[in-house]
Amino acid sequence: MVASAALKERWGGADNPAVTAVDATWAGTVPAVEPDRPVIELDGVAKWFGPNPGLTNLHLRAPAGRITVLLGPNGAGKTTAIRMITGAFAPDGGSVRVFGLDPAVDGDEVRRRCGVVSAKPSLYDRLNGWDNLRYSAELHGLGRGAGTDARIADAAGRFGISSALDGQVGGYSTGMKTRLALARSVLHQPELLLYDEPTSGLDPESSHAVLELIREMTADGSTVVMCTHLLLEAEGLADQVVVMQDGTDVVSGSPSDLTRRYWPHDVVRIGAEDPTGLDRLDGAPGVLDYQRTDGVATLRLDGSGRIPDLVAALAASGVRVTRVVPHEPSLEDLYFAVRQTSGNSRLGTVEGSEV
Repeated sequence: MVASAALKERWGGADNPAVTAVDATWAGTVPAVEPDRPVIELDGVAKWFGPNPGLTNLHLRAPAGRITVLLGPNGAGKTTAIRMITGAFAPDGGSVRVFGLDPAVDGDEVRRRCGVVSAKPSLYDRLNGWDNLRYSAELHGLGRGAGTDARIADAAGRFGISSALDGQVGGYSTGMKTRLALARSVLHQPELLLYDEPTSGLDPESSHAVLELIREMTADGSTVVMCTHLLLEAEGLADQVVVMQDGTDVVSGSPSDLTRRYWPHDVVRIGAEDPTGLDRLDGAPGVLDYQRTDGVATLRLDGSGRIPDLVAALAASGVRVTRVVPHEPSLEDLYFAVRQTSGNSRLGTVEGSEV
């Protein structure tokens, strides 16, 4: 791995001994990922823990420079999938490739190119924050000195932990430990970031800052795979969503593609002072389905271009419209729609009704 121009500038340029050390460590030792080849490729992966399946026929592709979010309930296999990617677990079936390598064979090579934060990160409680990060820097071949300390200070600042570095980690709150682990994960400028519940224990402000930093890191070329069961934090973040349950992938794709798959028709909700007047829209041109509940009509249309004509028709007939709300499915809507169609949730409906 060669440090990017942006990071070289941030950390003191090509003359920075810490940057030079990293470049020397990686130069000529790591095969480059083939152009357009996914960074992560899991095909039919299975993992058993005694009689209990952890993964069953899991397929996963993580494209380079993108954020892939693994969604699913507790026990769906998200954390097991992350451990399979790092080589901590060897598959009982199927194939795992990361950077084109087999983590079960080339685990050290793969892990050197990864930054990992587990749901419960392991830190050295008797050391202070500085020493935790310095130790990690040495493990990644960054050495000691002013250049490495500059990296540490920068990473700590990005995750809002700078003021606590002199304190013993055993006295940190859960949120502070998470932020320290996140800072540690980016010290060596990894190509692949694997985050398992990265905002666990963080207050809303800190969570927002962490998610913004994840976006920033992919803009610089890193690839991110993130596990979460918090749908709101994945909203607007994911380039690709993989919904998991029972150890396998139920559905995967970009949020927009999945939305079109589960909501192939436009949906709009219309309210009026006299809701009964809305019933004249039932069977109107372009209206594929009409339902009225609690004074609001929900219409499934053959295209959003029908909305102005429908509203104009109501106004012309004397119906006083009070609201027109096109339905834009959220990631939460999508998640429960997938869960419903897979037979594992009684919540929600697919075509436009609220979840």
